[in-house]
Amino acid sequence: QVQLVESGGGLVQAGDSLRLSCAASGRTFSSSTMGWFRQAPGKEREIVATISKSGARTYLGYSVKGRFTISRDNAENTVYLQMNSLKPEDTAVYYCAAALKVFDSITIIKSDYEYWGQGTQVTVSS
Repeated sequence: QVQLVESGGGLVQAGDSLRLSCAASGRTFSSSTMGWFRQAPGKEREIVATISKSGARTYLGYSVKGRFTISRDNAENTVYLQMNSLKPEDTAVYYCAAALKVFDSITIIKSDYEYWGQGTQVTVSS
C-alpha cells in the first residue's frame, strides 16, 4: 500500500512559479515510477510529467515542456513538480500517482498507476 499526499498548490498570477511536492509513505517509493497528472473542470485527466524510479528517465507533456521540471528524492520519499512561467491554462487539480510495475522506466498511461493522491488545486490568474 502506498499513500501519496500532495502539497504546494495555490493561487498565483500568470508568469509566476510554484513547486508541488508529493510525499509518499511505504517502502516501495524508490521502486515506483512516479507521475503528475492534472484535471481541469470538464476535461479528462492528463499526464503532465513522469519520472522513472532512478530518476534517470523523465517525460514532460508537450504543453509544459520547457516550463515544468519533475524530480525526485528517494531518500525523502518525495517527488516534485517545479512549475515556471505559469499560464491560466495550467489551472487544474494536480494529482501525484505511483506505478509499481513499470521497471525503471516511464509510462504516460493512467491505468498503469495504481496509487493516487487526493490532488492539490493550482489556479493561475491572468
